[in-house]
Amino acid sequence: QVQLVESGGASVQTGGSLRLSCAFSGNTRNTHCMAWFRQAPGKEREGVAAIASDGVTTQYADSVKGRFSVSKDSTGNILHLQMNNLKPEDTAKYYCAAAPGSSYCALDIRYTNWGQGTQVTVS
Repeated sequence: QVQLVESGGASVQTGGSLRLSCAFSGNTRNTHCMAWFRQAPGKEREGVAAIASDGVTTQYADSVKGRFSVSKDSTGNILHLQMNNLKPEDTAKYYCAAAPGSSYCALDIRYTNWGQGTQVTVS
């Protein structure tokens, strides 16, 4: 099992920046792929960014390319999502997710472990 705890959500103005963090623990050895998702009220959950265990292989949704950046810290136990030039349409609850055992990393694979989410509001 992998445990995930997000933090860093806040209310910001259009054009502002935020950095979300996700602390993960548990059976991280076999967790090759982690990702950020978001869900706005009345909308389906959307994949935002994924990162493989090498810390280099990433994938982004078209809506955030060039504005968001996913990374892991030096310990490998904290996932970050740097969000720049935020827009009102980025308003959503953001979730960290993990796919233990997956040998392939992408936004459209099956993620089995989820955090509780952190709210981002852009106005």
